[in-house]
Amino acid sequence: MSIGNSPEDERPFEDVSEEARPSIGRVLKDARLAAGVTLDEVSTATRVRSTIVRAIEADDFAPCGGDVYARGHIRALARAVRLDPAPLLAQFDAEHGGRPAPTPAAPLFEAERIRPERRGPNWTAAMVAAIVVVVGFVGFTAVKGVGGDGSDSSGKAQVAEGSTATTGAPASPRPKNSKPADQKPAPSDSAIAAAPQDKVTVQVSAANGRSWISAKDHSGRMLFDGLLGKGESKTFQDSTKINLILGDAGAIQLYVNGKKIEDQFQPGAVERLTYTKGDPQVG
Repeated sequence: MSIGNSPEDERPFEDVSEEARPSIGRVLKDARLAAGVTLDEVSTATRVRSTIVRAIEADDFAPCGGDVYARGHIRALARAVRLDPAPLLAQFDAEHGGRPAPTPAAPLFEAERIRPERRGPNWTAAMVAAIVVVVGFVGFTAVKGVGGDGSDSSGKAQVAEGSTATTGAPASPRPKNSKPADQKPAPSDSAIAAAPQDKVTVQVSAANGRSWISAKDHSGRMLFDGLLGKGESKTFQDSTKINLILGDAGAIQLYVNGKKIEDQFQPGAVERLTYTKGDPQVG
């Protein structure tokens, strides 16, 4: 009887190194075959194309499109054949350089934050500016009596219903290439004598240019409010008094109760006047 190791004790240990460990593809394939599941059935259950399943079972992970996708496919295939995916994923990470580190999110947000923002035109501000310009122009026209785009281009103005104002006959169309008509002459002596003594009569003539005018009777009723074109005239009568506003007094010639008013109004000046039966006198 010899003392020492028996021949059985000198047998080499079982090789359990990584080289002897079955590959990931082999484990998945063996498990699939043991479960009696076809390759197409695994593809349908996992929604992984059959060509990729066949490549993974052959340990070819290139068709997966990257390690992240490969890990997802391994997890899905292992669960489909009732295997624990954790050991297979650990083996994959060991064989392919470990699990990829997550991409830091801060640089992405920082890049997004510094990206210049494209802005369109501010239509609201443009509309507000346009409204302010229009309102300012209308107010200036109303005060100064200067006709703008919104004025009556023909120079005619409307007369309030029931007013006692009278307007001369409209001028007939001037023939082409004819000379400009002379300005209307001042009222004759007969017209002055014809002015009634029991009323106040005011004639407004735009002798030197057009002007906006407003005329009211003693009760405040509007007799006329509009633009008087150059050469046009208006006559107003009332039992007590006539109130006038002249937008451009320098363009107007006044006749009150048949008499010419000699006041020297300045061009562009706005005048507020009142005449009664005892005038010409500025009220």
